[in-house]
Amino acid sequence: MEISRFGLFLFTIAVLASPALSDLILSKVDRRIYLTSHIVRISSTLKVENVGPETVSEVLLAFPELQAKNLAYLMAIPHEGKAKKSLISLPVEVANPKDMPPASTFYSVSLPKGLAEGDSFMFDVLAVFTHALRPIPEQITQADIQLVVYQESAYYLSPYVVKVQSLSVKLPDSRIESYTKLENTKIHDSEIKYGPYENLPAFSYSPIVVHFESNQPFAVAQELVREVEISHWGNVQVTEHYKLVHGGAQSKGEFSRLDFQARPNVRGASAFRYLVANLPPRAHSVYYRDAIGNISTSRLWGDSKKTELWIEPRYPMFGGWKTAFTIGYGLPLQDFLYETEGKRFLNTTFSSPMVELVIDTLILKVVLPEGSSDISVAAPFPVKQWQETKVSHLDIDGRPVVVLVKNNVVPEHNQYFQVYYKFNKLSMLREPLMLISGFFFFFVACIIYMRADISISKSSPSYLAKQQWEEVQAAIQQFQNIISRCLTTHDKLEASLRDLSRTGDVQACKAARKTADGLLKELSKELKPLLTFLQSSPSAAQVLPKVEELVAKERELQEKLMVKHSTVVDGYEKKSGARDIENRVALQQQKIIALKQEVDDLVEFIDEI
Repeated sequence: MEISRFGLFLFTIAVLASPALSDLILSKVDRRIYLTSHIVRISSTLKVENVGPETVSEVLLAFPELQAKNLAYLMAIPHEGKAKKSLISLPVEVANPKDMPPASTFYSVSLPKGLAEGDSFMFDVLAVFTHALRPIPEQITQADIQLVVYQESAYYLSPYVVKVQSLSVKLPDSRIESYTKLENTKIHDSEIKYGPYENLPAFSYSPIVVHFESNQPFAVAQELVREVEISHWGNVQVTEHYKLVHGGAQSKGEFSRLDFQARPNVRGASAFRYLVANLPPRAHSVYYRDAIGNISTSRLWGDSKKTELWIEPRYPMFGGWKTAFTIGYGLPLQDFLYETEGKRFLNTTFSSPMVELVIDTLILKVVLPEGSSDISVAAPFPVKQWQETKVSHLDIDGRPVVVLVKNNVVPEHNQYFQVYYKFNKLSMLREPLMLISGFFFFFVACIIYMRADISISKSSPSYLAKQQWEEVQAAIQQFQNIISRCLTTHDKLEASLRDLSRTGDVQACKAARKTADGLLKELSKELKPLLTFLQSSPSAAQVLPKVEELVAKERELQEKLMVKHSTVVDGYEKKSGARDIENRVALQQQKIIALKQEVDDLVEFIDEI
């Protein structure tokens, strides 16, 4: 605080030593400073009078250098009384007059007509400042209120002599920690009045400091990327990406959500829970989301004049806390796109629809339809601009994008601007024709595919090889069926021997042997042509050795079974004992078991092939 006052003292010395411009005087100055939010607005009514012999066409406005760096918006309009407000603003430009103090920044206001000797003119000046309120203390707890300091001069800083001037400071609350008391200082409720002061010389400066309570939302967007995309099919899509921070006193200590929910006006007076956005009328398809997903804590209602959106972040915003979110909505094209002199132009607002939001950096992107040309921008204030290209769905060359960038943006900047461009109506048919052509060629390709014969030629070697292998597979399948029937016959023959040992019926056993002999002979006849085919086919070279081995093993197994059967039947006819019969066929039985295992292995191997 002492350092700031010392700086103001040095500034006072500098300006008092500066010369005055003698041709003009300010016969009356009435200033009103509004500190009801974190955006400081100073409204001044000036009556300027020419007392020199030469005609004067411009008036200089002076701001201290420390104050000028926070100046976001400056406007001058003719004064037409409290009941009327002029819609015509006066041109305001940065000026560099000679022999002026270096600690000041000057702007020149061009008058509607020159002032001759003795003439006077009244006009209003609105100056908007950001980051002009400094939190004292700089860190507070959840339960503390937020106190801020504002520094100003009780006298109007001007390069001209001031005959009469007064100042009123409007605060958000009647609780005032301290303020500078000068001559003719009055306080009433939440308003402090200084003056009137008369016959002040040029560059008069009397520093004042006000320390007061302000729990208003200090909502600051460190960066806002706003994209406006035009579609000639009837819609203007607006998408806004916010990086928001609470710009007030930094929060320290622990945060208790329970205390905040129970007494939000006491245990969180300096925090803000929601923001209000005044969207254009007839806004539709509104959404509000962040990196996690959709945020449902929002309310939307509207009428014929506006659409109001209340949004609530996922957590209350205390000093220094940050959040990031996205808002999107659609607008009717006919409300914002017009045509004149062979050109189309978009007429929409420049800044954010958020109420009382300070934007450190605003990046506005206007995405025009593909094929737009001869692009120009008309903005009511200086901005940085360039063009780039955005490639989206069904684009060939990409869509031209006009990029506008401005720093230190306040709600007063939310004025209409225009983007002019030329666009051929036939270009609107580009995307529909691309879709129609795409579907047409797709269906034509399907028709050709369904009707065309794309199979392999029957005379090609690969087709013949494939056909031969299919014939080999069919022959092997028949071969496996015949072998399976032979093995089934072997099982029936052994089953007749078990029945013989149980019943002693030799005739029945002989009958089963006779049936098996006949069936095996028929199967042998069926097997011969298959073997002949496989032996003659080159495609069967891989499986033929195993097939021949399997046939040989099956015949050997068949012979062993017949010998065993004859031995057992002969023993029963000679009335030999059961143990004696078993001893006679024991060696044969071992060979039969070994052959069955070999046959099963070969059958399994052929199945795998």
